[in-house]
Amino acid sequence: MVNDSLLALAPPNVPQPRLWLGSVEFSAFEPRNGRMQRQVQHRAALAFGYGGHFVHATQPGPMVQDEHGQRQRVARQASRERQLREQLLGLGFKVATRQSKALPESAGELFELAGESAWLRFMQSDAPALRAQGWQIEYAENFAFDLEPVQDWYAVVDESPARDWFDLEVGIVVGGQRLSLLPILLNVLRQHPEWLRPQHLARRRDDEQLLVPLPANANGRAKQVALPYGRLKPVLAALGDVYTLKGSEQRVRLATPDASQLQALGGLPLQWQGGERLRRFAERLRGCPRHEVAQPGALRATLRGYQLEGLNWMQTLRELEVGGVLADDMGLGKTLQALAHVLCEQQAGRLDHPAMVVMPTSLVPNWLDEAARFAPSLRVLALQGSGRKKYFDRLGHYDLLLTTYALLPKDIEQIAGLKLHVLILDEAQYIKSPGSKAAQAARRFKARQRLCLTGTPLENHLGELWSLFHFLMPGWLGDAKTFAAQYRVPIERHDDEQRLAHLNRRIKPFLLRRTKEQVATELPAKTEIIQWVELNNAQRDLYETVRLAMDRKVREQIQRSGIARSQIIILEALLKLRQVCCDLRLAGETPARGSSSGKLDSLMEMIERLASEDRRILLFSQFTSMLSLIEAELTARGIDYALLTGATRDRRAPVTAFQEGRKRIFLISLKAGGVGLNLTAADTVIHYDPWWNPAAEQQATDRAYRIGQNKPVFVYKLITRGTVEEKIAQLQKEKSALAAGVLGGGRAGDWRWQPEDIEALFEPLPGVSPLS
Repeated sequence: MVNDSLLALAPPNVPQPRLWLGSVEFSAFEPRNGRMQRQVQHRAALAFGYGGHFVHATQPGPMVQDEHGQRQRVARQASRERQLREQLLGLGFKVATRQSKALPESAGELFELAGESAWLRFMQSDAPALRAQGWQIEYAENFAFDLEPVQDWYAVVDESPARDWFDLEVGIVVGGQRLSLLPILLNVLRQHPEWLRPQHLARRRDDEQLLVPLPANANGRAKQVALPYGRLKPVLAALGDVYTLKGSEQRVRLATPDASQLQALGGLPLQWQGGERLRRFAERLRGCPRHEVAQPGALRATLRGYQLEGLNWMQTLRELEVGGVLADDMGLGKTLQALAHVLCEQQAGRLDHPAMVVMPTSLVPNWLDEAARFAPSLRVLALQGSGRKKYFDRLGHYDLLLTTYALLPKDIEQIAGLKLHVLILDEAQYIKSPGSKAAQAARRFKARQRLCLTGTPLENHLGELWSLFHFLMPGWLGDAKTFAAQYRVPIERHDDEQRLAHLNRRIKPFLLRRTKEQVATELPAKTEIIQWVELNNAQRDLYETVRLAMDRKVREQIQRSGIARSQIIILEALLKLRQVCCDLRLAGETPARGSSSGKLDSLMEMIERLASEDRRILLFSQFTSMLSLIEAELTARGIDYALLTGATRDRRAPVTAFQEGRKRIFLISLKAGGVGLNLTAADTVIHYDPWWNPAAEQQATDRAYRIGQNKPVFVYKLITRGTVEEKIAQLQKEKSALAAGVLGGGRAGDWRWQPEDIEALFEPLPGVSPLS
């Protein structure tokens, strides 16, 4: 409404410009999509006041009463009115050519601006300047840009007594009243969810503004404010996943490690209330690693630059009272870095409770050797065998306790009350299933710091990464269901790069990942070679027989239960086909005459050739029964070898024999020898049979390609052409994409059973009719 009490103070014959602003909302037919669509028009009406009477366009001057009480018409100042009109046009206004009900016809000559951003700019910059020049600016009740000025911004942090979470409120001060932005933004999301999506925000310039309505005031009229995207983006970053929230909360509850998000507010002029400790925490976390230490004097080794960086990183996390994942490639010395960390704690006098390391059984000798060699000042106890129980009542007398994933669930009831300074999980991918007994047992300990060591924090899917962080900082990535909805489904199924980037930001401070290519520049070259081999005739015949039978069986199962519930039968079928590719005898067949395996024949030719070149060979297979068949062939040819499988009692003996050169071929089962071995005497690695998980093969290769290797390493993968093995090699590439996306900042992806996968896996051999 026009405020009639506002009378011009100028002389009666001097025009006072009045701009009356209004909006109208209506529905109109949109030819482009054939629908009725909501539209909003905004108009400005220009009129000129003479002695408090307003006229416009071609109207004559108003009648006014002179000092003698006589009525007379005021002569309008055409040149001055023209100047004022041109001033308005200079601000971007154009004469409105279409009729509008935004303002009554008597309001004045109608003008319009190009769009909402132009109206916002006018209201915030030009309108105040016009007022200062004497213009009268008035609003109709329906004017959409009747904005309340934002007087200030504020933030409130309320930390829990246990310090495991905090409440964050970010708001604005309007008319002297504090208003939390969270319910305001949630209301925007309900009406226009796309406005606050990360991809939409990324396209907005910092000087652009978002118009948002405020809660209605006492008289029922709702005002609006314009929030610049330059301020809105950091607020949304601090509040987290606002678009996943529900209700009308004034504050959002965040886990303490999410204090890093407070850094987003660092550049804003805010009134802060509370949260001083958390903001200091966020400042230190943002620059992690900041805490620099010298390597401890008791360490009997010289740390490489990246290893010292790893030590500093663990020390920084300890100072911040959080955990982390040291995810260096195999062979970069994660054990040495962890021992240096424990020695730093001992040297500083903080190791008043023991440190404990949980590991696969096969790694206990390695930890004992490295602790004795590099950290002899530590009192070390390995909990092994039935005699371990006699130490349970005096575990606190030791500096470093070593136990295994196999024994921990058995001992947990007796030792769960033990207070630990540091709890370390080596090869932490062993707890990738959060419901496993080992994972549940590990989570029961109270420790001042928790750390994970693993070269493969993510092998198959994001749920494995969630399990690690559920151990490190429970609740930080939400519960499993929430994590799946917010990250796994968008990233793994839809390649959502925004969600991947968001997850990377959350992980970054607590995950240190270095590859050999990044840090171990002194390592020689590694060459990977696909060695194609052919099935012999007997294998081809059996392969096709098995393929046809299993293809029918798998399809029937999928038809009954669907792909997701047919995993076991699919894997069973693939196992049989893989066995045929390796050797007929693995599939329970013995040829009447001739060779049982074209691959085994090719392998023996390779070994004889490589032996003539004085090569040192690691040969991996997932099938111990296949290793037995290879043993027999080597023995028949008089070729000496070392052997390591799950049945090997003394692991050190074959390792020493190979490293010292007494044995030049080392047969190793992938499961038993994929971790915890240093076999730098090797210069050749052969993978006899491929499997889905490229990380498992990489770990095996890294037995040879690690720090201390001074020879080029050649990696051979034996793959039977045209078979399921060739399809597996292709699918390995797809599985590697997920780990690259999360750990290396690349694109996300994951392999999932799809109908086309089944078609590819059960294709007939080349040259064989599909109907045969």
